[in-house]
Amino acid sequence: MAAITMGISTSNSRFVAYCTRHGFVGTAQRAALAVRRALFSNRSVLFYCDLATQSAPAAGIPDFLKVERKKSSAELSPEDLQSMTSLWNPKLGHRNVKERFGKGASLWLIKSEGKLAGFGWTLRGRTMEPHFLPLGKDNPYLFDGFILPQHRGRGLMPSWLNHALHELTAECSGRAFTGIAEWNQAIPASLKKLPFVAWV
Repeated sequence: MAAITMGISTSNSRFVAYCTRHGFVGTAQRAALAVRRALFSNRSVLFYCDLATQSAPAAGIPDFLKVERKKSSAELSPEDLQSMTSLWNPKLGHRNVKERFGKGASLWLIKSEGKLAGFGWTLRGRTMEPHFLPLGKDNPYLFDGFILPQHRGRGLMPSWLNHALHELTAECSGRAFTGIAEWNQAIPASLKKLPFVAWV
């Protein structure tokens, strides 16, 4: 019962935060989109990449970009933490960051000219939530990649994925996995530029 109550409280908190930020009309449009996705495009597609085949050198990151890897909250600047957590619900954002670092996840910050432009997470050997595919210690999982709206359309996601894959190759020899919601067409388009293959 406590878990159910917490889930309802969390949902209400997210709803109020979104409504405050975007107004009633924006919230109604977002809710309608969420319902359509849940009813018609709820399937998740799993992609993988064999790290052992990553023999080619990493493609250079454009001069205006920088990727920083953080392994604990202490390594995050207050400005970057604020930029991340203010995107949706600050309270839940802070909780997610703490939980993910607590489970050993790495946070990758994508900086454009010194400002946060996006981020993504990786976790080695498991996923944050229970998953049908068990992962081994050499299987990193990439998840929750996000590019801030004002920086989209500049190829930042493929740049981050390519950088992360090559850095993970030095640590792991298995397969890297990522799961993408079927409705999200932008991420599969980025994956096609990299050696990811859909799990069939």
